[in-house]
Amino acid sequence: MTMLRFSKPNNELEEGGRSAAPVQRDAGEPEKNCPNCHKDIPLSRLWAGDLVCPCGYHFRMKARQRMTMLADKGSFRELFSGMKSGNPLSFPGYDEKIDTVRTASGETEAVVCGVAAINRQKCCVFAMEPYFMMGSMGSAVGEKITALFEYAVRHHLPVIGFTVSGGARMQEGLLSLMQMAKTSAAVKRHSDAGLLYVAVLTDPTTGGVTASFAMEADIILAEPGATIGFAGARVIEQTTKAALPDGFQKSEFVLEHGFVDSIVPRGSQKKYLAQLLEMHAGRAIE
Repeated sequence: MTMLRFSKPNNELEEGGRSAAPVQRDAGEPEKNCPNCHKDIPLSRLWAGDLVCPCGYHFRMKARQRMTMLADKGSFRELFSGMKSGNPLSFPGYDEKIDTVRTASGETEAVVCGVAAINRQKCCVFAMEPYFMMGSMGSAVGEKITALFEYAVRHHLPVIGFTVSGGARMQEGLLSLMQMAKTSAAVKRHSDAGLLYVAVLTDPTTGGVTASFAMEADIILAEPGATIGFAGARVIEQTTKAALPDGFQKSEFVLEHGFVDSIVPRGSQKKYLAQLLEMHAGRAIE
């Protein structure tokens, strides 16, 4: 009998990634291929460049990598790390999937929250984890983000948020969908307190996250080439029976149509965010 071997489909939403130009490297050094320029780049060079290919392609970045890149050394303090989703609907296979994802990603949930300093400017910060079910929003994700905004109100702090998500987590049903309203209410209370919220949209930011806290910031930034939208392009085309323009839902297209304020490459984000925090604090920028 002939044995059939099935390989996992190349699903970009789950695997994530991006790489670049031919350079000298040690024999046998691991490389990653860039989906944009289709060249290989040594992982050491990729890591040294904050996971940005020399061609400008931004690979997906883990939440704690972002914290390391963004926060002043030793300033990040995690909050609400004990919050994690259960299986409220007894969804078949969900417990096993969550256990697998927690082991693979090293995170207990799809968002990391805390306080940090960015060029000595104290703020609350959250970063969603692309390798935890593509940052999908379940009840724990919504609760952690809500709790962070409430903490920011109590301590009179601005919030910086990095979003990456495929949307609400279907395995938790309405308990997941209601996080859109809960997080939005928390953002509103933070705004009513006169505090700054800056969102940085990364690839991809879609679904219920886009329809709630991702697009409710005072200032909305995006990384180059990020997919930003609610429904997927294929769903939109099937619904409208019309072809979509090139680059539809990419951050450059979204910027052109007025839904984000600026596109900021990863290497410039810390300085850019520090300037926004300094201006909000009323101090002059050197």
